[in-house]
Amino acid sequence: MATYEINEESQQFEKKLANGSLEELNELKAFLFKENIRIEMEKRELEELRKKVLEDRQKLREESDDVNKKIVSERARLKQDALFFEKKMDILKNGFESLEADRRALEKARKQFEQDSLRIGDSVKQLKNEEIVVFMFQGVNSLLSLKKRYKDLLKIFHPDNMGGDHDMVLKINQVYDELKKNYEESKII
Repeated sequence: MATYEINEESQQFEKKLANGSLEELNELKAFLFKENIRIEMEKRELEELRKKVLEDRQKLREESDDVNKKIVSERARLKQDALFFEKKMDILKNGFESLEADRRALEKARKQFEQDSLRIGDSVKQLKNEEIVVFMFQGVNSLLSLKKRYKDLLKIFHPDNMGGDHDMVLKINQVYDELKKNYEESKII
């Protein structure tokens, strides 16, 4: 129906051009001039809209590219952070495993030290007692002074006394026997 109206208008326009008076022609001329100006303005507006749409499209592309770059960089950063976190976790796990191994080794060494110290403590105690007893017999230069010192030491360390020590009496007896043998051998020779 719109094409029918356009055809009818163009037929009337052609009739006015061919048979119209000067006034009708001036009206047509004025109408055509106004219509031409309106069409030119619409062309300009359309051109401006087209330019604006192209600019907006370009801006949208640039913004989209920026957003994509940011997304890519953020993904890379997140990936790096994840790797860094995994490395930290590995370091922590290795550290805890190392600490646990060190704790076990330390516990084992402590037990070994306690066992060794018990053995060494007994040996040191025996060695100290022997050294002390040897020291107690120092300055003895005859068999008679040896016997006198032996009796004095037995009075001091006898187990029936308040500060008596059975182990010390055994050591005193052992050192006394050795020294007595040495004195007797030196008289024979």
